[in-house]
Amino acid sequence: MEEKLHWLPASDHTELIAAPVSAALHGVEGDVTVAAIDPALSDTAEFCDRYGWTLEASANCVIVVGRRGGEVRYAACMVLATMRADVNGVIRKRLDVRKSSFAPMAEAVELTGMEYGGITPIGLPADWPILVDSRVAAHPRVVIGSGVRRSKLALPGASLAALKGAEVLDLAN
Repeated sequence: MEEKLHWLPASDHTELIAAPVSAALHGVEGDVTVAAIDPALSDTAEFCDRYGWTLEASANCVIVVGRRGGEVRYAACMVLATMRADVNGVIRKRLDVRKSSFAPMAEAVELTGMEYGGITPIGLPADWPILVDSRVAAHPRVVIGSGVRRSKLALPGASLAALKGAEVLDLAN
């Protein structure tokens, strides 16, 4: 059964989003809205099924980690829900590391201050690159995490591409 979402201006409803996301909203260009959801339906496929969004209009944020010479490097990668991030190709090369992988859940949660399943590129540590797939950047409006599982954000893909530290690449294989 499809449920209707009630989209509200995110800057006016920071109680629905994680603290780091709320603190970073002022730096986001474009119309950013938030909608409360059932936290049990935060995973992309369940969210889309219940709330009538398509996977093509949903973007996932994955945290990737790599190491080089004892240095640990992180990046947030935004890809459409229909795609898989090329962690061992494009992303590994961009991070300039020998090997890269998805960051362990506990590590991603601790470093971002966000809930697993709700991690978003808005409000991440300032020194992390935000790698945005070109198809996400070109999308007129995508649904992403809000830092918590109980809500989602919707915004133009161009807003993600304009975030401080963002780079637009072809990230999916």
